[in-house]
Amino acid sequence: MQTLATDNFGNDAPWFEANIPFFECSDPEITRVYYYRWQLYKAHLRDLGERGYIVTEFLNDVGWAKAPYQSLNDATAFHIHEGRWLKDNRYVNDYIDYMYTGGGNDRHFSESIADAVYARYLANGDLPFAIKHLDVMQHDFHLWDDHYDFNWDLYFIEPILDATEYSIASIDATGGRDGFLGGHAFRPTINSFMFANADAISKLAALAGDANTAAYFARTAAFIRRSVESHLWNEQFSHFMDRYKADNRSVHYGDFIRGRELAGYVPWYFNLPDHDPKYSAAWLRLLSPDGFAGPHGLRTVEPSYQYYMKQYRYDAPTGNPECQWNGPSWPFDTTLVLGAMANLLNDYSQDVIHSDDYVRLLKQYAHQHYLRGDYLNLQEDYNPDTGSVIVGLPRSSHYNHSCYVDLVISGLVGLRPRPDNILEINPLIPSEPSAPNGISYFCLENVLYHGQLVTILYDRDGTHYGKGVGLSVYVNGEQAVAPSTLGKKLIEIKPPQAVKSQPPPLNLAVNIRRAGFPIPTISNSDTEGIYQPIDGRIWFYTDVRNYWSASGSPAVEDWYALDFGHEVTIHSVSLYFYADELHFKAPADYVLQYWLGNKWATIPELQQTPATPMANGQNTVSFPPIKSSKIRAVFHNQKDAAIALVEIQAF
Repeated sequence: MQTLATDNFGNDAPWFEANIPFFECSDPEITRVYYYRWQLYKAHLRDLGERGYIVTEFLNDVGWAKAPYQSLNDATAFHIHEGRWLKDNRYVNDYIDYMYTGGGNDRHFSESIADAVYARYLANGDLPFAIKHLDVMQHDFHLWDDHYDFNWDLYFIEPILDATEYSIASIDATGGRDGFLGGHAFRPTINSFMFANADAISKLAALAGDANTAAYFARTAAFIRRSVESHLWNEQFSHFMDRYKADNRSVHYGDFIRGRELAGYVPWYFNLPDHDPKYSAAWLRLLSPDGFAGPHGLRTVEPSYQYYMKQYRYDAPTGNPECQWNGPSWPFDTTLVLGAMANLLNDYSQDVIHSDDYVRLLKQYAHQHYLRGDYLNLQEDYNPDTGSVIVGLPRSSHYNHSCYVDLVISGLVGLRPRPDNILEINPLIPSEPSAPNGISYFCLENVLYHGQLVTILYDRDGTHYGKGVGLSVYVNGEQAVAPSTLGKKLIEIKPPQAVKSQPPPLNLAVNIRRAGFPIPTISNSDTEGIYQPIDGRIWFYTDVRNYWSASGSPAVEDWYALDFGHEVTIHSVSLYFYADELHFKAPADYVLQYWLGNKWATIPELQQTPATPMANGQNTVSFPPIKSSKIRAVFHNQKDAAIALVEIQAF
């Protein structure tokens, strides 16, 4: 694992080695994107200081996010599904705490966060945490009564608040003139989200011993399911489709929209549809070239729609196209469809979709992550007919409103989380060697599941790993399934053990509001990026700036100081430097100082790891606790390059 970590993450490898399950398969793009997506996920972790960690959707600030933290609740469920495979529970625990306390879930967009919390419990088995916010989950669920129509017994929303502006409902509500706002509709999306949240609350309440709440939300989920099947299934189109809530000269209340959308597959992401074969017939359009199957990605609407791929909206400063859901291929929607396909293949009896289809679309999705040539940079959306990036704005780089890791682990590899003490494995790869999208080998190593370390290995002919032919499973290093044919495996495992952990140390060097303390000061006069080393964000991408630099400084030494406003106790400091080996390098060395009386003094008894300053990774300095109101890092500059300080943390 150490070699894999270093190969994929360089100097930042230790964090990944400690936190992620390692993976490889016979398809190099699927494998490489797996590690890129973990790098992307870590880049979006944001330390809020006292409020712990959250996960962001954009690396750059956007005006519609919740200020000042830049959280967006439409992406949260994806973040929880992806992060449930981290070994350190702190990141996702903090994030869920944030969403259910202090208005973190501001209902800016429709969401399925309660369902994601339950899905996370299925993976880690931590029941006390899963039921921690059960009361707030119920409160948030009932707040959506303001989007409920008793005539149809359905929830409604305008597409933009479903995070899908310029959908058919909003475009046609304007007579084809626009579609950014308006177009309220009864949609398969929000109704599936509400079904999933109700179902999750019911199951969590049952686990908490609250039979009355469990029964109430079970009835609610069943009622939503019946309403979706009765009112949103369009027999003519054989598809789950919007009905208009809007009523004007262009559209009429209660009518179906006039075209299929990829969103019609969302109900299967939550196992909502009944097992009636008529529903499975909807999946034929997913595979059709004149349906949703674009040559370079899944279309969000079929090309037969009158306004397919018509560009309505442009970014004023750049003139670049803006976000639309009238055809472009979105990782957001692709995630939901692939997750729905995995459920269809695992939980339904049908003969429309096969495992080869899943692998083919996963490969297509993996390839979308390549921005140009060999460079990985996931963008907001793509032209499904050409593969080109559509939006491509500065905010779009390394976009985090989708899943990928979870689709590999729970789909391709087939680890199907469940609430009991059974480990279920059912890889979604074709068993026939001649299958066009066959996978000849894979290994998922040391994924943490219910407190057990699980390794799942497949070798079609036994030549790659030398462990035998077929599928093998190991639990805590012991073979639980000997090499055997593909297919569902059920393995009894030990119950999850309660994990007792010490409260993590508080990072004192955070100032997201850029007001008050801690106050940064620097050695040079260029204040660009002065707050970035204390914004709680760490990444080393070359195309999105995240550092303060002393670039252009003629001095041999430069410094970055923090004034905490009062005396604090500190015992360690971590420094992160960005380097591109051209303009920026790590400093030749550095010294940590603290304010003693009325002057700066070097902190004594320092233990510096690594001994030589390292770029694009963590440098940690430990020392006996000191008390001071200020600290300062003094950098000895390289002769031929400037330093770039990504982050400073003080504990």
